[in-house]
Amino acid sequence: MNDRAVNPLAREFTAASLLKFAFPTMITMIFMGFYTIGDTIFVSRFVNTDALSAINVVTPVINLIVGLGTMLAAGGSAITARKMGAGKEREASQDFTLIVSWGAVLGTGIAVVGVLCIDEIIRGLGAGERLFPYCRDYLLILLIFTPASMLQVLFQNLIVTAGRPGFGMALSLGAGAANAVLDYIFMVPFGMGIRGSALGTGVGYFIQAAAGMGFFLWGKGTMRFERPVFRPGVLAESCVNGSSEMVSQAAAAVTTFLFNTVMMRLLGVDGVAAVTILIYTQFFLTTLYIGFSMGVAPVISYHFGGQNGEQLKKVFCICLRFIAVVSVLVFAASMAAGPWLVEIFAPAGTAVYRIARNGFYIFPFSFLFCGWNIFASSAFTALSNGKLSAVISFLRTFGLITLFLLFLPEVMGVTGVWLAVPAAEFITLLVSARFLGDVVKNSK
Repeated sequence: MNDRAVNPLAREFTAASLLKFAFPTMITMIFMGFYTIGDTIFVSRFVNTDALSAINVVTPVINLIVGLGTMLAAGGSAITARKMGAGKEREASQDFTLIVSWGAVLGTGIAVVGVLCIDEIIRGLGAGERLFPYCRDYLLILLIFTPASMLQVLFQNLIVTAGRPGFGMALSLGAGAANAVLDYIFMVPFGMGIRGSALGTGVGYFIQAAAGMGFFLWGKGTMRFERPVFRPGVLAESCVNGSSEMVSQAAAAVTTFLFNTVMMRLLGVDGVAAVTILIYTQFFLTTLYIGFSMGVAPVISYHFGGQNGEQLKKVFCICLRFIAVVSVLVFAASMAAGPWLVEIFAPAGTAVYRIARNGFYIFPFSFLFCGWNIFASSAFTALSNGKLSAVISFLRTFGLITLFLLFLPEVMGVTGVWLAVPAAEFITLLVSARFLGDVVKNSK
């Protein structure tokens, strides 16, 4: 039977059908945002804001783990979707198996090294005596679950590439719900505090990894586990092509460290807790952009591999119109809901609430610009242009933010901290718009 008759990526997409295809991934990412931000809310409310600050102190380690997994997943997704588009389904499955196997090995190595060096890592991140116990309790458990974390990131992306985004959504929703319930059980009735939050998160990773393994072993998708053929070029291309995602997470690790350092100097531990609220709220409010970009990426890769320029241009135009509308809606919602979002972390009237609330008068302007940049980075990865994707990610998540964090707080104090992200996103948008325009113009 002809591949194009059965592969869900091969259809002629309209605005409605493209949004329908991306919808499960969008819901998945939004739900992941809910339970990720839920972890921090539970910690803030059921432990204290010092524990909330500790989560942000060790977040750079988590960023790097997620970055490595996402690098392999995004780069590998582009390769496998491109090969399926070219009619090479068995080779695509072999490459998929190789990428997943390498992810499992890499995750195990990180877990071993991380556990052995945990005290040195935490001290290197700048945790003082007040935050050190919280940092250690939280990070130790998450490091143990690193292999499961890597696999769940890989499967989350590659299930979409296999043409089953609905299953991916159901899987993430179930694991997320389990995470939220277990967080509460471990933290409150069992009295485990911040360790309970980490354990709930780790079990959520394990559920997704195990279910994803089962899907590719016994499922009926367009990809499945095959005996892998060791092709070093596939692993290298996955890393290079997915490098923008690694850049994003590595940059997030460094900029989180800088945010913590600057706020600790300006406002102490309360300042770190406040910036933690803003960072996690930012992640939650950008999940719609991230989910949409992840959801349409296999479609872009497939039609790029099949050299269907007309459909590729149509898909791009639909995506750009969607981003334009959503950017305005997310900005308006964040401005209107700012006080409520802050209050679910810290009670009104506290120092942490006051600092974070002031940030919400400035920080949300980033939502007008970041959706375009997130989509641009994801789209160029899907087009196998990892270098350009990495440049866009580098500018918005590291280069410009670092520059502004080093300069603006010296001139404007805490206001400069809140301005750093909107300014970086706006300047990056100028670059993204230039290259996105070229793609639409040159697709034939």
